[in-house]
Amino acid sequence: QVQLVESGGGLVQAGGSLRLSCGVSGRTLSSLTTAWFRQAPGKDREVVAGSTWSTGNTYYADSVKGRFTISRDNAKNTVSLQMINLKPEDTAVYYCAARGGFYSGDWSEYKYWGQGTLVTVSS
Repeated sequence: QVQLVESGGGLVQAGGSLRLSCGVSGRTLSSLTTAWFRQAPGKDREVVAGSTWSTGNTYYADSVKGRFTISRDNAKNTVSLQMINLKPEDTAVYYCAARGGFYSGDWSEYKYWGQGTLVTVSS
């Protein structure tokens, strides 16, 4: 059974940085497409970054492009999200997700999910 566990969330000031990590067990990371989603209070879940298993290409939502970086460490079976210049609108629960197929920005297409980690950005 594939399991994902997020860590690294917390409270940061606007302009600060934070690094989220997602540990994957039960399947090698190299065989998975991974993505980070977030859900702000009262809003729908949205993709913020993704990384394909087939090509290693990355995807970023326009709202985070240039500020967030998704990366993989296949040796440790972890995927990370480095976030810099955080803004109050980045406040959300962040979820790591994975699927054994092509990349999708639709959260409903992902089979494996972490429990989420809360990121709060204060002004």
